[in-house]
Amino acid sequence: MELKLNRPICFFDLETTGVDVAKDRIVEISIFKVYPNGNKESKTWLVNPEMKIPFLSTQVHGITDEKVANEPPFKELSGQIYNMIKDSDLAGFNSDRFDIPLLAEELLRAGVDFDMKNRVSVDVQTIFHKMEERTLSAAFKFYCGQSLENAHSAEADTMATYEILKAQLERYPELENDMKSLSEFTTRKKSVDFAGFIALNDKGEEIFSFGKHKGVLVEKVLEEEPGYFGWIQNADFPLYTKKVLTAIKLRKLNNKLT
Repeated sequence: MELKLNRPICFFDLETTGVDVAKDRIVEISIFKVYPNGNKESKTWLVNPEMKIPFLSTQVHGITDEKVANEPPFKELSGQIYNMIKDSDLAGFNSDRFDIPLLAEELLRAGVDFDMKNRVSVDVQTIFHKMEERTLSAAFKFYCGQSLENAHSAEADTMATYEILKAQLERYPELENDMKSLSEFTTRKKSVDFAGFIALNDKGEEIFSFGKHKGVLVEKVLEEEPGYFGWIQNADFPLYTKKVLTAIKLRKLNNKLT
C-alpha cells in the first residue's frame, strides 16, 4: 500500500549524543522524502556535534568522535535540511517525543525559525505501541517479515519506519490513509511545545503541565507572576518552549493594546 498524500512527507531519524532535548546534539540525520506523485528522495548527513560523544551513545549507534571530526556542524547543514522538510509533514519512530523536539532545538540554535504550525506529524511508534507494544526491530519483523539489519543506523531506521507505516496501513483497515488522521491518532497528548511543558486544556487554552503552576492557565500565571516568564527564559528549558511562551506573552500584550 502506498501513502495517500496531499503534500510531501519526510520520514527522518536522528542519532545523537544523548537523550536530553535541550542539551544533546545530532551526530547523524537521515531524511526520506515521499511526494504525492510517488517520487522519493533521501539524504543522510553525518554531523559534528561540537561536543564529545559519550561512550554509551557510541555503543548504541557506533558513531565516534573521530568519525565526525571532519564533518560539518549542524549550523552549516541547517539550510539544506530545512529546505528538504519545509514543505512537508513529518514522520518518524518516537518522533513526536524525541526526534522532532531535538531537530527543532538544533534548527532554532542555527537561526532557522522552525515550527509545526502548517504541518502534521505521524509517530509510527505510537501506532505500533497502540496496536502491538514492541520495539522498532520487532516492528519491522512483525509487520514486514524481515530482520532489521544495521539497527541504530539512521538510514536503516528511517527506511524501516517508512516500510512499517505502509504495512500498518495494510494490516489495520481502521487506520485512514491520510496524514492528518494518522497525526491525530499518533498524538499522545495536546501540547503546544514539543517538550510538553505547555499543554492545552479541554477548552483549548494553554496551561502549564509541570511545577507549581501545573494545570494553571499560562496567561493567568504571566499576569499574576510575571517573574515566572523570566525564570523560564533564563533556565535550562528547550528553546522551542521559550519561543512558544514568548508568543503567548506577546499575544496577550497585543490583545491588551487592541
